[in-house]
Amino acid sequence: MSTLAAARADNFYYPPDHDPSKGSLNKQQGQHPLRERAKKLDQGILVIRFEMPFNVWCGGCNHLIGKGVRFNAEKKQIGNYHSSKIWSFSMKAPCCGQRIEVQTDPQNAEYIVASGGRQKVEAFTSEDAQTIRLMDDEERARLNDPLARLEHTEHAKAVAREEAVRMSDLRADSDVRWKDDYAANKGLRRRLRAVRKADNARDEQRKQLGLPDAK
Repeated sequence: MSTLAAARADNFYYPPDHDPSKGSLNKQQGQHPLRERAKKLDQGILVIRFEMPFNVWCGGCNHLIGKGVRFNAEKKQIGNYHSSKIWSFSMKAPCCGQRIEVQTDPQNAEYIVASGGRQKVEAFTSEDAQTIRLMDDEERARLNDPLARLEHTEHAKAVAREEAVRMSDLRADSDVRWKDDYAANKGLRRRLRAVRKADNARDEQRKQLGLPDAK
């Protein structure tokens, strides 16, 4: 017996009448190793832990089910897209018991809500997300044109100049705020003294009133 098998064996109770020649404990007890998760395995359904891939509005009570919420979902294959399997995940909403079905979409490499709810539409631009927008296929194809490539280069240079000016302004503003370290430290210590003074006054007032010290 391997080390891993020996470690696993320590987690099981073997009754006195156990006969290893008749197979595993699950086989002798007539149960599946996955227990309740495999109760519908004859129908091609396996219960798994499923995590909602996006925000979903419940179709029963219009409650918002957040992205990342986990469910005990019934997983089954419902078709194929070329060589990729299409999976269905069916689960009950925690808010009203509405059954929601989410399916894989291999063609678009995403999930879709098949029934019982609807996906919350959340569209963000690259500016909203403060990320760099990547070029699409059409824009990349246009760069094969020398004039379009020159125009793109000049635009990129103009954006870089604007960003350089903005960063220079931010650095100048920071320098003005924190140029005099002594004055900044002095102001901070003054505010801290005022806070301590107010705390001490409040503690003294509580003592006079016979109240316990504030934690």
